[in-house]
Amino acid sequence: MTYPHYDNALRRRGQGVALRALLLGAAVATFAAPPFAARAADWPGESPLRGSFEPPALAGSGIRWDGINFGGQFGVGNMITNFGSSNSEQVAYDFRNTTVLNEYHPENWSTLPSSVTNGRTYGGFLGYSAQWEGVILGADITYNKTTGFDQSEADSIGRQFNTSDGYNNNVTIDSQATVRLKDYATFRARAGYPMGQFMPYAFAGVAVGRFDYAVSTRIRASGTDVGGGGGSPYSSDHTYTDSKQNAFSAGFAGGVGLDVALTPNVFLRAEWEYLTFGAINGIRNSLNNGRVGVGMRF
Repeated sequence: MTYPHYDNALRRRGQGVALRALLLGAAVATFAAPPFAARAADWPGESPLRGSFEPPALAGSGIRWDGINFGGQFGVGNMITNFGSSNSEQVAYDFRNTTVLNEYHPENWSTLPSSVTNGRTYGGFLGYSAQWEGVILGADITYNKTTGFDQSEADSIGRQFNTSDGYNNNVTIDSQATVRLKDYATFRARAGYPMGQFMPYAFAGVAVGRFDYAVSTRIRASGTDVGGGGGSPYSSDHTYTDSKQNAFSAGFAGGVGLDVALTPNVFLRAEWEYLTFGAINGIRNSLNNGRVGVGMRF
């Protein structure tokens, strides 16, 4: 037994369910299509104009380069020391108020040469960085203890010459000098450009070094009157020594580096740093230092 009106109602209800299911499927397809298309455009081999491919290792990694950072570092380098003017004050004092000083300036004779020594540095850093339109800007302070940066030189120079007062003069200067860089600190401004897990950067700032030094000079001078003026001959032999511990010298620090993020908060660091210090008792020092370190950021 059949009920036509009941069958027609079921058919209409089934058609309504099917229509609603069709509309729901179309809506899902409409909202799901753009992300799928964007993902499809990111497949390797597609034109880079259609999208970018983010490696899974960086997706959601939370790497950031701003904030407070600190860590430890170790380096090796060489120190170049110029002793050429280390005895200038001593020589100038010995020949003060003489024709020899006024005409031949023995205080400017370069008795001692430059020399190079190798050593190691180890210390730490503390800094703060902020992001400025895609560039990381910041500042840090570093402290480095040193070993092996000890220099020592000894040499002699002698000259014979006539001065305007009619004297033939013989001057011999024997000098020796030592210097040691004990430690140094820097205050630096940094600018870096982050590229995923890597951030190359450059820095520049001021440095303060702590040195021990000693300079000793023996000056032997003699002369006779060869101009017929009847002057008496002269002869002198004097030794002068200057030394100081914990002498501070300010200078310049600059260089480049690279930070590599291992986790969102831990990074490795590699740097090349150049420092030049002001003269200490006429001794000039500069330092080339390459180092590596590990740090944390929060």
